[in-house]
Amino acid sequence: MSFSSLGLSPSLLRAIEEKGYSKPYPIQLEAIPAVLLGKDIMAAAQTGTGKTASFTLPLLQLLDNGKRRKPNHIRALVLTPTRELAAQVADSVATYGKHVSLKSTAVFGGVKINPQIAKLRAGVDVLIATPGRLIDLYNQKAINFSQVEILVLDEADRMLDMGFIRDIKKILALLPKTRQNLMFSATFSDEIRKLTAGILKNPLQIEVSPRNAAAQSVKQSIYEVDKSKKTALLSHLIRDNNWEQVLVFTRTKHGANRLTKKLEQDGISAVAIHSNKSQAARTRALSEFKINKIRVLVATDIAARGIDISELPHVVNFELPNVAGDYIHRIGRTGRAGSEGEAISLVSADEVKLLLGIEKLIQQILVREVETGFIPSHSVPITHLKDRSSQQKKAKKPGHDKHNISANKRRTKHSKKLANVSRGQVKRK
Repeated sequence: MSFSSLGLSPSLLRAIEEKGYSKPYPIQLEAIPAVLLGKDIMAAAQTGTGKTASFTLPLLQLLDNGKRRKPNHIRALVLTPTRELAAQVADSVATYGKHVSLKSTAVFGGVKINPQIAKLRAGVDVLIATPGRLIDLYNQKAINFSQVEILVLDEADRMLDMGFIRDIKKILALLPKTRQNLMFSATFSDEIRKLTAGILKNPLQIEVSPRNAAAQSVKQSIYEVDKSKKTALLSHLIRDNNWEQVLVFTRTKHGANRLTKKLEQDGISAVAIHSNKSQAARTRALSEFKINKIRVLVATDIAARGIDISELPHVVNFELPNVAGDYIHRIGRTGRAGSEGEAISLVSADEVKLLLGIEKLIQQILVREVETGFIPSHSVPITHLKDRSSQQKKAKKPGHDKHNISANKRRTKHSKKLANVSRGQVKRK
């Protein structure tokens, strides 16, 4: 099925063709026609599956009806949790809307507010905003919501995780009661479903990917390593595998800065991106990383949702996230839009509880590897999923023990011990 079969206008189809897209993704096949019919949408889809175009394309068509915007008014509001994601959505709106007479802009914190106020004076058709800056603009009487026809909540689960629930409720109370509502997210928690009950009206529910599932195009594995050897192992993997573009996640801003400094000292070009960096610095870092001027981009979870890099080959979890769901969003930066990707986690013994939480969430025991020269002195305890107990009671298949014995002969004493317990999950590099 082609984009032309979805009911999109010639202007939008022309922009899609110029972008080089010919076939819509599953989320687009379901969402675009429904949005064009004026329905409320509740959609859960993995990142990198064309989610942003699923609402930007029909939104632009619905607004391209000759209706004039009033000064300081907006006609469509897209709320996002981070500056990076707001900029990404704004780019998408500009790309697909290049042949329609609509005005759009993005507003977020970290930059001066006066230029944003100036852009809003003449009115805007599509406004992409982070909740905090949007409320600041409203308090300064720079924006009026009475003309809003469409509301989009993008990455709604992340907004709740970041504590934006009060801001969202305040914004919702300011909007016209009669409007179209679109909610898109990688996953939907129970809290999100509770929130949607008060926002969406008879919504069409779309779930393209299984709840809390990682993209099938991403190869996932973990390297067992002592905490003190993580930086050395990361440098070794980058050099030994000749990785030219690697996105690395740390838990803290200080940790991101420290790792960046150590990589630079090791002769590997790297830059950190997190909330303490100015918006100009974050934009510059991301731009240099995209054009391969910088080899390694080190980020915190605040940036996990807003980094959109086509065909990013490698994501490394230098530290596992405190919140299991963030693992999905981290590795969702690779394997996007049908391309293949690799997600590697460097795991030390003290992170076993975080590892177990992730494996339970994705219902998958991750393959373990041990790199020669980095065999840990403190091995990561073996993990099991609860629902595997019944499977373990079943009779073993013929040749099962023979296969394990053969595999174990190829391992070191350390790896052999792990393999006997974990049923051959550890591989020696």
